[in-house]
Amino acid sequence: MKKPAFGIAVAACLSVLSASAADLPSRKEPPPVYYPPAPIFTWTGIYAGLNLGGGWLDRYDYGHWLAPSSASNSGGVVGGAQIGYNYQLTPLFVVGLETDFQGSSVGGGGNQGWGATRSVDWFGTVRGRAGVSMLNAQLLLYGTGGFAYGDLRLNYGWLGSQARTGTGWTAGGGLEYAFLPNWSAKVEYLYTNIGANYDSIYVAPFIVESQQRAHLNTVRAGVNYRFNWLLAPPGPPMAAY
Repeated sequence: MKKPAFGIAVAACLSVLSASAADLPSRKEPPPVYYPPAPIFTWTGIYAGLNLGGGWLDRYDYGHWLAPSSASNSGGVVGGAQIGYNYQLTPLFVVGLETDFQGSSVGGGGNQGWGATRSVDWFGTVRGRAGVSMLNAQLLLYGTGGFAYGDLRLNYGWLGSQARTGTGWTAGGGLEYAFLPNWSAKVEYLYTNIGANYDSIYVAPFIVESQQRAHLNTVRAGVNYRFNWLLAPPGPPMAAY
């Protein structure tokens, strides 16, 4: 009788121990949490922004060739807005198109000599852009060039002034850095050449030319916001393991 009783007691102890072990917390490690990879930066997208800087005319623009200008400074403030679109061809190459419109105080007013000073009250450009991001995906070194137009004013002092909308070309380059996923800052130089036809003005014994041009240099800083409207939609999320 002792052996069956001992066996029953051992079985009862084992069942109690098994139930207690089931109540203990599990030591098994939880499955690792899946974190999706960070999105790859791209320059692709529509952007818009503002810019501000300064400009000056080439020296031979600041006074007519018939006589030197009495003014001493052709510099002024340039500021405006731009809108454009970039497309990232490869991790290295980016192309795009940009248009901008600028207000300007560049140029001179009246002239006490026989010549005519020039001033540019506003101008705009439509340009292609091509750049490389060699050192950093968020740093873009680019060249740009295209069509330019603007208000070209000739000032004859007490003889008055004439203003025409001129056309021409522009070229330059710059550096742009994306400091946030959708925000970037840039520094840019542009050389702009615009010309227009004017009514002939006779200042005895000289004749002022009717075709005039201005050669405008601008250096400006700006900020852009990229909307990413034309980006491909994201793919399905990866399953967690």
